[in-house]
Amino acid sequence: MERGTALLPDVEAAAVAPLVERIEALKAARHAVVLAHNYMPPDIFHTVADITGDSLALARAAAATDAEVVVMAGVRFMAETAKLLCPDKVVLLPDLRAGCSLASSITPEDVRALRARHPGVPVVAYVNTTAAVKAEVDVCCTSANAVEVVESLGTDEVVLIPDRHLTHWVAQQTSVRVHGWDGACEVHDRFRGADLEALRADDPELVILAHPECPADVIAAADGTTSTSGMARIVDERRPARVALITECSMADNLRARHPGIDFVPACNLCPHMKRITLAGIADALELDRHRIEVDPDVAARARASIERMLAVPAR
Repeated sequence: MERGTALLPDVEAAAVAPLVERIEALKAARHAVVLAHNYMPPDIFHTVADITGDSLALARAAAATDAEVVVMAGVRFMAETAKLLCPDKVVLLPDLRAGCSLASSITPEDVRALRARHPGVPVVAYVNTTAAVKAEVDVCCTSANAVEVVESLGTDEVVLIPDRHLTHWVAQQTSVRVHGWDGACEVHDRFRGADLEALRADDPELVILAHPECPADVIAAADGTTSTSGMARIVDERRPARVALITECSMADNLRARHPGIDFVPACNLCPHMKRITLAGIADALELDRHRIEVDPDVAARARASIERMLAVPAR
């Protein structure tokens, strides 16, 4: 991927250049890396990010990096996951308000109640959960590997928390009976199948890709359902003339920067939590050592085990 400000409009590149230079100097001084989720805006994604990707890619990168400091350009559960996998590293989250509607939709007490309701049934937690919830489950998953994780357990039924739409989508891909929870992503839950049908009526050749956190009618109206990494792979390999990505807006913004010949049709919703992360916040995090993410050692040990079990599941 091309680095620096070359992928940004000239005016924006000039405006952010001093901050980018400051961050690069601080990264070198602190032996730090910036991990950026696919939903980060282009001024972060294409300039200071050392590793980019979906939740699974960032989890693997956190486990593998030899940096002393990890800055998470994402939301809090991602920073916690990085800390779980890098307990001896400093993990910084530029803004503690960068939360997640899914992570706040379920508690450890809820997980224990689900276990009582489904005795002996393994519990899988989407990574969009707190460390405390991860500590209560058997294994984690992301949208990129949820089906593989569910089937790796070798059981007739599982509990998959907390996103009800992801649970429904996974249940359609496997013969395993999947019990869910009534959580939803505030970004993806707002999409409607009728919106996609209107897009296609205006442009029959439009390729529509939806995230599995979307409601069932959205998934039914799309041409394909996949994680953000899957969306990027399809765009990179197939180069559709026109495409709509039914997910957070920065996904299309980042792909548009490296595929200027593709028409990305606006069909997205903004995540207010992701947008709390800024270049200025990253610079301050490195310079002022804020905000350090810590996880209780007992919680961390149990949560780490559930993530490591996920990482051990072979990808298809």
